[in-house]
Amino acid sequence: MASEEELFASVDALLNEEPRLPPPAERARLREAAGITQARLATALKTTTQSVKNWENGRSEPKSPRLDAYQRLLNGWAAKYPAPDAAPTASVAAMAPAASTEPAASRRETADAPQAPAVAAAALARPAIRPAATSRRPATKKAAQPAGDPRFAHGPLAVLDGDGCAYGVDGIVLDCPASTVVELVEWTLRESGLGAPKLNRYGKDSDPLIVLTAAAAVKLGLPERLEGHEQRRSLRLPEDHPVVEQVVKAKWRLTQRGFGPWARIYRKAQGRDRQCVQLAVLSWDALDERSWPGVSEMEPADIARVLSVYAQRVITPRGSTAVSGLELMTALRPPTRAVRDEASGNWVSGHNPGSLGTEPMDPAPPEATAEHPVVVNSGWTGGFVNEEAYQWVRPVDLLTDEECTLPFAVGLDLNTAFLAAAARLVVGLSAPDHFVGPRFNPKIPGSWLVDLSHVEVDPRLPSPFTPDGTRPTEPAWYQTHTVAYAQELGFNVQPLEAYLRRETGAYLDPWHDRLKTAYVDTLADLGVTRDLSDTEFLAAMERHKDTDPAMAAVLAAIKATVKGGIGKLRERPQGKKYKEGERWPALQRPTWRPDIRAAVIAKARVNMHRKLRNMATMTGLYPLAVLSDCVVYPSPGDSPLDFLPYAASGKPQPGAFRLGPAPGLAKLEGVQTMLWAVDLMEKGYNPARHIKGGDAVLDEGE
Repeated sequence: MASEEELFASVDALLNEEPRLPPPAERARLREAAGITQARLATALKTTTQSVKNWENGRSEPKSPRLDAYQRLLNGWAAKYPAPDAAPTASVAAMAPAASTEPAASRRETADAPQAPAVAAAALARPAIRPAATSRRPATKKAAQPAGDPRFAHGPLAVLDGDGCAYGVDGIVLDCPASTVVELVEWTLRESGLGAPKLNRYGKDSDPLIVLTAAAAVKLGLPERLEGHEQRRSLRLPEDHPVVEQVVKAKWRLTQRGFGPWARIYRKAQGRDRQCVQLAVLSWDALDERSWPGVSEMEPADIARVLSVYAQRVITPRGSTAVSGLELMTALRPPTRAVRDEASGNWVSGHNPGSLGTEPMDPAPPEATAEHPVVVNSGWTGGFVNEEAYQWVRPVDLLTDEECTLPFAVGLDLNTAFLAAAARLVVGLSAPDHFVGPRFNPKIPGSWLVDLSHVEVDPRLPSPFTPDGTRPTEPAWYQTHTVAYAQELGFNVQPLEAYLRRETGAYLDPWHDRLKTAYVDTLADLGVTRDLSDTEFLAAMERHKDTDPAMAAVLAAIKATVKGGIGKLRERPQGKKYKEGERWPALQRPTWRPDIRAAVIAKARVNMHRKLRNMATMTGLYPLAVLSDCVVYPSPGDSPLDFLPYAASGKPQPGAFRLGPAPGLAKLEGVQTMLWAVDLMEKGYNPARHIKGGDAVLDEGE
């Protein structure tokens, strides 16, 4: 029989044993289910991508303290993404993390997070969920509570109709008894079970969104339409409107936007309880037709489906897609985190490394706009960075006879080109410093005053240094990627001045990763997947909008989120009353960063020019025109397959344009019969605009 000393030794050995990780294949599955790349995981764990690969194929194992952090991460993912064949047996109570296992720092970080909604006694007597059959139009799925955070059992949002039915995710129909806006807000926070968990451990949970149909708006005392002579973005109810007075009387507050198409109603947080509800009024044009095509005319259950998918894949809408795109950046890179105060030992709010912080930052004068106080107050006359997307048409006299006889002009559009440019993009995180006569360094983000007029490029291609494709004639301000490309072409660059940033980081990386996954997954839902051949891909893209109008609307909203979010980084002043030199509201947020916008556009334009050069080298083809992310080529047939370069094996040649669903790859944008040749070009015909249809570029709207 074993002695007591031997038993205690065995027990101590078990206690000291290192944590056991799931099998390598399960580690890879969990990471992929969370949508995290091996490179991002390596960065989080302060290791190399190769080490992560080794852990996932069983070649090596992590050591403490990295082992403990990796196991905690995998355990968290396992709770969120159980194996497909695993039967969910845990109760709601079991799903909630035990308070004793949460470190003090984490408890502090979630101080503003809303708690699980309290269920009133009346709610116990009356079911919160109606059968799906009671809806005006049967939902596409059976009513069932979606799995996820138990505090938000009914998903991120609901669409409220005039009969009191609130349509949510996966066909859920809630019974909402509210007859006023105040009652609606209180029901949403106390009984609805709506909301979404934070996207970053240092962030905040998404507030619940209630979308009001026209009938619901009228029932709550709101006008069916919000009319006025000003722009839609500045329309709002007057302060003496009965609904606004009711809200104020009940001790609720409205943001500075007032009660408009996107109204935010809140109270100051009390302890751990965050009290805020977002409203969107459909009949007040809350969902712009350009970003949400056809959604406002859908049935409430279908609207709920569209917005819920967007909320789950991107973010719960908080305004226009431009606003949501900007909010997503902050949600994924919160400005603060909990840090321990060495003096007191308490946890306090501190700067979150890699974020833009909490305070707005003035740009360098050449990075600002002409009306910015930095420019007006300093009397700056040194010019501005002009990093914009291409708008270029090849001159008529550079068209060859052979090109004029080709029967078709085919437009190729790059999928979310600006999103692709945001990948692994290093931007400045600190204030700009001024340098005179610096040596160019392609790894330092900033703005450089350089003379690139000596750089020779083929006149049949647009210049890579100007938006209109013309050759520069004098020194001008350029973003780092543009100057680096001149160096890549083999030309010497000698900056005269520069405004550079010492602290840098890939701020947009998580934003890119989330939107890329959302875009690719939504295309897959429409039948456009990565495993299609080029011929199958073109056929699938031809019919994808008709496959499922709801998912097609989600796809359009994701694309608008990308362009709007980038454009919002340099939002201009709005309204006729603005005077040059005044600070406008957008300047008060840390995300007013025109230098980051310039970096994205410069990289996208350089990427486009690099592909144009490679195409010319491989095929001898030159574009007729380029507008933003669309390029038009003369073609012997009506398909890109007639002129794109392929290897003998049938695979696309690397470096040139390739077809596919991923960001940065091309799709067919349009085809025109090229019977006009020189004649119509001389009359000002712009083939890029004609095929592209005047697509808005990086909208800086609301």
